[in-house]
Amino acid sequence: MKIILFFLALATLTNCKPKLATEEATAYTLSDTMMNRISIDTVTNQPVRSEITLVGKVVADENRVIKVFPLVGGNVEDVKVELGDYVRKGQTLATIRSGEVADFERQNSQAQSDLLLAEKNFRVAQDLFETKLNSQREVTSAQKELEQARAEVSRIREVYQIYGVGKSSTYTVKAPIEGYILEKNVNRDMQLRSDNTDNLFTVGQISEVWVLANVNESDIGRVKTGMAASVQTLSYPDEQFRGRVDKIYTVLDPNTKALTVRIRLDNRAMKLKPEMHATVTLRYEDGGQMATVPAGSVIFDKSRHYVMVFRSRSDIETREVNVLKSIGNVSYIQSGVKPGDRVISKNQLLVYDALND
Repeated sequence: MKIILFFLALATLTNCKPKLATEEATAYTLSDTMMNRISIDTVTNQPVRSEITLVGKVVADENRVIKVFPLVGGNVEDVKVELGDYVRKGQTLATIRSGEVADFERQNSQAQSDLLLAEKNFRVAQDLFETKLNSQREVTSAQKELEQARAEVSRIREVYQIYGVGKSSTYTVKAPIEGYILEKNVNRDMQLRSDNTDNLFTVGQISEVWVLANVNESDIGRVKTGMAASVQTLSYPDEQFRGRVDKIYTVLDPNTKALTVRIRLDNRAMKLKPEMHATVTLRYEDGGQMATVPAGSVIFDKSRHYVMVFRSRSDIETREVNVLKSIGNVSYIQSGVKPGDRVISKNQLLVYDALND
């Protein structure tokens, strides 16, 4: 009886082994739905890069910014623009009623009268010379007085053009270029002194802006002109603005021991505003190449890193990898995968959980 039971048990075990092997071989196969939800990327060799993160701020291009100063003192009658307004070249920004402008008008009237008198005296001198009642010397003297009167009228006309004044005592402040009002230091009824040294407005074009960022002394040797830079702001945290290092300043801040670098950015979308806080990332090459995978494909579990190596929908391997570092959306892999391997880079956690539960 014992012998019969032994042979029955042996036959049962023999019949079960192929069945378990078959179940294990077909334990997990990606469905059509899951295949549509995942993404697969190929492992590639790339130059090893590092990055420096800097803190800075957005500023207007100094070559496209003009400060507008008052050329006369007086009382501000009207201000036509507000901070942030877009203005065109020649547009009126403010009007000032000024005693100095009134004096220009007095000088102009006097110069015009002197010119009329000089012209009359010159004609009389010529007529008398023709009748031999005076000498050539008197004609020459009258001609010099006429030239001086004309010069004075021209001088007053130039003053009018420079100051932008007309035949009234009002001085008009106009925009020297088209752009945005970046600074406004004047209000209606403000009294301006003739020796005022403060600008009334700052007008700037911001279709192209700068980002000034501070580089720590230890990183100065890694920063080069022309380096690619990506900039992020608090206002647009999910958007990266691309530019390049345009200038490296040669003087360190004595207080922070930091060096300032300038990044030039295209701003035709007008999203970047002067004085915005900015985070700048500069990337540089360390030398050599290494296998890389998308950073999103790496799974961290139980203090180790894994990737899901895809061969077919029924042949997927959980493989441990040694990650050197991750820069942006790229992870550098020291060991575990080789160029040409394919890894799941989207929804890989679902596959990982299904295979390793």
